[in-house]
Amino acid sequence: MIDILPHILNGLTLGLLFALIALGFMLIVGLMEQINLAHGSLFALGAYVGLQLLGPKPPLPADWTATWIALPLGWRYALTLVIAPAIVGIAGAAVELCMRRTYGKDPLYGLLLTFGAAMVIEEAIRLTWGTRDYVLQVPQTISGGFIFQDLIWSTYRFYAAGISALIIGLVWLVIEKTPFGAIVKAGAHDSEIVRALGINLSRLRLAVFIFGTMLAAVAGIIVAPIWGIRPHMGVDAVVPAFLVIVLGGVGSFWGAVSAGILVGLAVGLSGAYASEWSLLSMYILLVAVVTFRARGLFGKKSVLEA
Repeated sequence: MIDILPHILNGLTLGLLFALIALGFMLIVGLMEQINLAHGSLFALGAYVGLQLLGPKPPLPADWTATWIALPLGWRYALTLVIAPAIVGIAGAAVELCMRRTYGKDPLYGLLLTFGAAMVIEEAIRLTWGTRDYVLQVPQTISGGFIFQDLIWSTYRFYAAGISALIIGLVWLVIEKTPFGAIVKAGAHDSEIVRALGINLSRLRLAVFIFGTMLAAVAGIIVAPIWGIRPHMGVDAVVPAFLVIVLGGVGSFWGAVSAGILVGLAVGLSGAYASEWSLLSMYILLVAVVTFRARGLFGKKSVLEA
């Protein structure tokens, strides 16, 4: 049992990160009824912006750079978790403004547009940072490891799991306990009613898209020390995120969280015994669940179901 605990921890950490990525994806899909294929590239952009801010040459004026570098690494890392998502949110806003011409049309137009945006962002990353792999520097207090029960445990994985759970909790509070969250839920249910109540639907869509993009960017920074940073890392994130949404049920907050943890545990535990099956396991899990419950674990019952 002790031997399997590290794999369970890895699975939980991975699952919470999948859930964090999927929540931003789910908000956009739920309100706009569009699949944002650029979500993974924005996730990767968050990791790269975090890398730049924590590197020796941050993109700041000379006076600001000296002050920034003089800060302890812990403070810089904490501020990066706020600044980098805000910067990536601007890129997300640009994508949403381009998407506006596709609203109300065949969803294929939005799908193709976000696919093109994903390619543009990925190529921009290659032109700016090159194609080599990077490792994100983290504060010493959350790096390294410790020994427990004769096993070496990663300190950062505990941190990653904890901060992911905290952010998921904050997102739940925003959605369930604030006027903004109430409007978002109403818009996901019936956008025309929201428009009839005098709420600017275009601004709401923009706000939700930026919010979802910022969640992706935060996840990119948190996962970077575990996965490493490379231009195509977004593909490794967007495919599981889409799978998590389908598995948990489209539009369900706790469905996305539960499905993310299940997928993470499936990948972590299968990797412990048969590493070649680790990625395949999440697809097997999806097939098994959808076969018996087509709407996902927490999806609402369709009127077409008996």
